[in-house]
Amino acid sequence: MPRPWEVLANARVFDLAQPMSTGMPQSPNHPPFRMTLERRHGDLIREDGGSAANEVIITGGHVGTHVDALAHVSQDGLLHGGLASETVQGHRGFSALGIDAFAPYVGRAVLLDVAAAHGVPVLPAGYEVTPDDLDRAAAGVEIEPGQAILIGTGWSRHWPDPAVFTGQSGGAPGPGEAAARWLAERRPRLVGAETIAFERIAPGRGHAALPVHRVLLVEEGINIVETMRLHELLDAAAKEFLLVVNPLPIVGATGAPVRPLAVL
Repeated sequence: MPRPWEVLANARVFDLAQPMSTGMPQSPNHPPFRMTLERRHGDLIREDGGSAANEVIITGGHVGTHVDALAHVSQDGLLHGGLASETVQGHRGFSALGIDAFAPYVGRAVLLDVAAAHGVPVLPAGYEVTPDDLDRAAAGVEIEPGQAILIGTGWSRHWPDPAVFTGQSGGAPGPGEAAARWLAERRPRLVGAETIAFERIAPGRGHAALPVHRVLLVEEGINIVETMRLHELLDAAAKEFLLVVNPLPIVGATGAPVRPLAVL
């Protein structure tokens, strides 16, 4: 029987994380990412002439490519499973449903290329992905419970343009509530997409309402991966692959950065 590293010896690996840098596109609802050198080479020189540099990183848990924990969203004060938020949250975070409770995912993923189903490289700003769109993109692809479903909109192609990517004025494409229920019916372990909010952002609305988060996180207990770099997978016409998702295990946090890997 071949060993895992032998099976993967000739595999193609796609990095699905956006690069993290000061000034990168992100939601205005979260603290901005900042990185600066705390110590530079030459600030301290050892007796043998050696020197080291290091940095300070300041970031929210929902900045860059990241995973939403189930503690991220409540509805009428209740988290997933009917857990009252005030019973598990404190100044040091959440004692339940935090990102540290997310078990690393290593398994099959399917990529539903909705943009390709419409014959375009990128869906229009503010476009609502519907169940019909997902049916068309899923044609010929078997979706099994407990696996990962990623939605391709092509939006990661806009990463170099923060004003467009964030969608605060023009909106961003993504699933609407009906599409969220389509996803939930297939019982995935997690879902992911290219935009900072996963779901559709209507033009001029910003993050005024996020019904898809309510459906997936609160009602169904399905983690969401946001701001994924999927355009290279879309260009490769990848439909299924091995996906590795392992966010930083920050105790009590509502989300954490992640560097997902797709292995074909």
